[in-house]
Parts: sequence; C-alpha cells; structure tokens
Amino acid sequence: MSGSPTTLQIIATALFVLALVHTFSTGYFEQLAHRHPRHAGLWHLLGEVEIVFGLWALVLAVALFALQGTAAMTDYLDSRNYTEPLFVFAIMVVAGSRPILVAARGLSLALARLLPLPPAAALYFTALFLIPLLGSLITEPAAMTLAALLLRDRFFRPGVSTRFLYATVGVLFVNVSIGGTLTPYAAPPVLMVAGAWGWDLAYMLKEFGLRAGLAVAVNALVLTLLFRAELARLTPDAKDGTDGGGSDAVPWPVILLHLLLLAGVVVFAHHPPVFLGLLLLFFGVVSAYPAYQDRLMLKEALLVACFLAGLVILGGLQQWWLQPLLLRMDATSVYFGATALTAVTDNAALTYLASLVDGLSPEFKYAVVAGAVSGGGLTVIANAPNPAGLSILKGSFPESAVHPLGLFLAALPPTLVAMAAFLLV
Repeated sequence: MSGSPTTLQIIATALFVLALVHTFSTGYFEQLAHRHPRHAGLWHLLGEVEIVFGLWALVLAVALFALQGTAAMTDYLDSRNYTEPLFVFAIMVVAGSRPILVAARGLSLALARLLPLPPAAALYFTALFLIPLLGSLITEPAAMTLAALLLRDRFFRPGVSTRFLYATVGVLFVNVSIGGTLTPYAAPPVLMVAGAWGWDLAYMLKEFGLRAGLAVAVNALVLTLLFRAELARLTPDAKDGTDGGGSDAVPWPVILLHLLLLAGVVVFAHHPPVFLGLLLLFFGVVSAYPAYQDRLMLKEALLVACFLAGLVILGGLQQWWLQPLLLRMDATSVYFGATALTAVTDNAALTYLASLVDGLSPEFKYAVVAGAVSGGGLTVIANAPNPAGLSILKGSFPESAVHPLGLFLAALPPTLVAMAAFLLV
C-alpha cells in the first residue's frame, strides 16, 4: 500500500498500540480491583485479557462514526470477516463438553500407557504432544480447548509451582501453533494462504509435517523431563485409570453423537450458517441428555470471540504499515521478522497480507508462514486459539492472571526449538 496513511489508519494504529499496552497491563487493573473495591467490577472487567481488543475496537467504531458518519462506520464493520471468531466460539463450546473430554482423555490415556514413563508424566507428555498434533485434524482451537481442559483438571492443582504453570502454558501455546500445520485447513495462518498458493495436504506434510512433529515432540519431552519430580508428586486421579468412569461416565452413543457434531463443525468451519446450525443442534442434544453434561463454556467462549472480533476490526486497518515492512525483507529475514511481528499481531494477519502480494518466491512463502507459526505462542494475541487456552487456564495462576512477560519468557525456549526445526531440518 503506497502513499501516506489516512487519519483513520493513524487512529486505528494508535488504538492498536493502546490495546497492546492494555494487554500487558491487565495485572495492574486486577490490583486496582483489590485496592478500590467500590469499583472492583469495572477494574475486573478491564483486567480481562479477552475484553481488551473488543473494547478498543468499540473505541475505533466511535471514532469512525465521529469522523465519517454512520454509513462509513457500518460499511467498515460489515466488510470485516467474522467467521473465525464465530467458529472459535462454536468449537470451544462443543469441544469443551464432557463427552468430548471423556473421549480425548481416553485417547490420551491409551497412548500414555504405551510410553516408558510414570503415569502422570506420560499423560502430561501426551497432552502436550498428541493433542496439539491432533489440531491438524480437529483444528487448532479445538486442540487448544481439549489440551487446556485436560491440563487444568489433571495437573494445574494447588501446590504446583508457578514456574511449572508458566512453562506448561508456554509449551502448549507454541505446540498448538506449530502442531496444526500438518494439514492446509487447521492452522489460521496456513488457511489464509493455502488456496492462493496451492498448498495441498501433500505439500504441508512434506514441508511442515516432519519439522512440526519433531519440534512438538522435543518441546513436550524436554518439559516432561524437566518437571518429572514435580509431576511425580501429583496424586493419581481416579479418572486417569478409566475411560471416563465414575461421575464422568458417558455412554458411547452419546460420545459418538458429540464427536459427529464436532466433526461437522470442523468440516464446515468456513460456513457460519452451517456450523452455527450444528451448534444449535448441539444445544438441543445437551438439553436432551443433561445427566452426561457439565457446565458449558459459554462465558469463556463469548469472551474469546469478543477478543478475536476486536482483533479483526482493529487489524483490518494495519495493512498500511505491515505489508511494506514484510516486503522489505528477503526470504531469510522475513522468517525472523514474521516470528517477531507475530508477537504483536495475529499470525494469520501476517500471512494474509503476504498472500495479497504477487510474485513471491517459494522460499519467501515458506519462510513467512513458518515464522508466523513459530512465534504463535509468544503472546496471547499471537495465535487465534491462545485466548481460548488462557481463558481456561488463567484461574490456576496467582491472582487468576497470566503475566504477559512471564508468558513471553516461558514460550521463548520452545519457540527457539520450533525455529530451529523449520530452519535446519
């Protein structure tokens, strides 16, 4: 995009920066809630990471209304594609249901029993290895939801160290980001370019499959061995030795019905009328079999959808500086540039901008996507499924908040492993 930025683009970029600062300041608002209980509700609201981009997107809408009027505001908002926020909402609700979790736990336990590790360590490794790779089949948001719920319920217990919590989230975010690259439809940054660049299943398996699988395995194994003593101290869970027995028992026909609905949502991930219709059918099934359900993740899913919708609205006016920045790089530097830029903007936005440019070399295309997925765990906004995982896991952290700097530092080592795999293997 040539020429000077418009007033609206400058305002949108300023608001984008303010949203980033707000993201890194949520802990401060939580402290204000404790200091000023009279307005604790407001400070808690501002301390919710998931509300940040939705809030600043509202400010952008007001600015657009003030500068250009109602028609311009509504035309811009209507021009945005909200399929991804809607899909993440639907997949979080369905994948977070008890029958799906029972099936995921059973699959994880089956693999864990085959590993030469103590039971707790084997299950921990499986949650960080198998489920992120399953994201290539069931989509990254679904994998993030399943892995986060399994980790929260089984490992994020009172008494575990804060270091363990941050290290686990860092590896989870990175592994989910790179684990969805075995297919052309599961990872948002790959999805944005697969059609335009002709990347099919064979290409993804050849160029990304081995590298991604190796990085996911190394990250999961190193973390499991690093915290093997802490994992050994965790008491066994009665549910760990069954396929969902006890209070979690779910008949297999109910599990199968939920899996079919989940598969339908995944298959029609790009068609909101279809997957939202399936979500309504899912609500009917839940009402018909309440004995086999827990509380649905409606609040968490709505907050995440709000976050992603705000990112779509604010991100739509960042092309004026992002695209020229990318195009000034060669195939080598764009890899490192995309990894770094992903930390401050959604990785799918980067690859989408690259897909608009003609004449890119195959090496440049590979580098920009590999860099985007490698940096997908560094911040909560780096990859679309991250807010979903954060909303599930943050309650286990001190003051129920994940500090952005702590997340960045925890995700940096597994990010370096991913970078090495995509560059050297």
